[in-house]
Amino acid sequence: MAASSSSHALLVQQPLRPSSPLPCKRTHLVAPLRLKTRLATISCTAIQSPLVSPSVATGRIFNFAAGPATLPESVILKAQAELYNYHGSGMSIMEMSHRGKEFDAVIKKAESDLRLLLGISDDYAVLFLQGGATTQFAAVPLNLCAPGDSADFVVTGSWGDKAFKEAQKFCKANLIWSGKSEKYTKIPAFDGLEQNPDAKFLHICANETIHGVEFKNYPSPSNKNKILVADMSSNFCSKPVDVSKFGLIYAGAQKNVGPSGVTIVIVRKDLIGNAQPITPVMLDYKIHADSASLYNTPPCFALYICALVFEDLLEQGGLAGVEKKNQKKAGILYDTIDESNGYYVCPVEKSVRSLMNVPFTLKKSDLEKKFIEEAAKEGMVQLKGHRSVGGVRASIYNAMPFAGVEKLVAFMKDFQARHP
Repeated sequence: MAASSSSHALLVQQPLRPSSPLPCKRTHLVAPLRLKTRLATISCTAIQSPLVSPSVATGRIFNFAAGPATLPESVILKAQAELYNYHGSGMSIMEMSHRGKEFDAVIKKAESDLRLLLGISDDYAVLFLQGGATTQFAAVPLNLCAPGDSADFVVTGSWGDKAFKEAQKFCKANLIWSGKSEKYTKIPAFDGLEQNPDAKFLHICANETIHGVEFKNYPSPSNKNKILVADMSSNFCSKPVDVSKFGLIYAGAQKNVGPSGVTIVIVRKDLIGNAQPITPVMLDYKIHADSASLYNTPPCFALYICALVFEDLLEQGGLAGVEKKNQKKAGILYDTIDESNGYYVCPVEKSVRSLMNVPFTLKKSDLEKKFIEEAAKEGMVQLKGHRSVGGVRASIYNAMPFAGVEKLVAFMKDFQARHP
């Protein structure tokens, strides 16, 4: 076995701590191997990406991805410590039965902590599902509507538009407002919405991940049952929400509360049990509510991470404190954009700018690629805007530390000075 000290040498597999140097010690093989050649020691160096500087490669980078997104370091480290032998069970959480006592405790605590965070009453079922929010575009009308029923949609971005188009397959979806003509940069005045009083529900996307438009308050549905449905995938658990104002909330976990694989549905119990006959069993809320989200094998490890995140949010004092942190982070980023004299531009109307996803462009669009590449070399990655809109996008979810936004802001000012 030849010794290697190249930049592509494999890392010695030892647990890392945030911002700590890589462990570079003499290593020994654990299992005895019969080899004719003399074993050489291996020196360990960091695996270097062409986009990340060596100084950054020794620790955590700042990940501004829209999802899957950055997770709290404390959660990752706790999961790392528990990964091999979960609570003395002799196996990993990834290996154990979803019907065993260990995982039963995990999923029950996840639900209990989420109810505490959002003040969810017993009038609502909490479901941990799969398929992403996109699957809920079909599940919502299938569970809440008969084929001939109508439903109202306010479309403030790409995800709201996709929800509207999917619902057309299962009910009479009615588009009562769209921001497409203005490139999804605003939210309408609620008193101007012409709602159908016979609609089964009013649907909104609470935060548009691609376009950076966020509802700061919510419309009151005029339908008979007063049912407001919201896709909260990209601002779920980023601030307090009065759940009682909604008939149903759904969210993919991979923005603020966990890795990809878990979809959370909070649905008023009186809305469960009337699914259309064609509804696939995996999309029927009653099936999942009756089986406590264990009708089939759930995404166990992803759910376990969600449980750790909920616990972490409670330890921070709950969502009111989390919202203040998010406002502070977004504030310095938007201020930097607005004070750049047009060098950076955020197209979204100021009153509805997202605290989670901050899109912006550069005055000289030909510099955007250079901006993204240079930022990556400084350890700030995934800043490229969505392929449908281009530009730059910084997603600054709960787990993005304030230091990450500070570093981005400093880089933006320096880049502007170097490329006037």
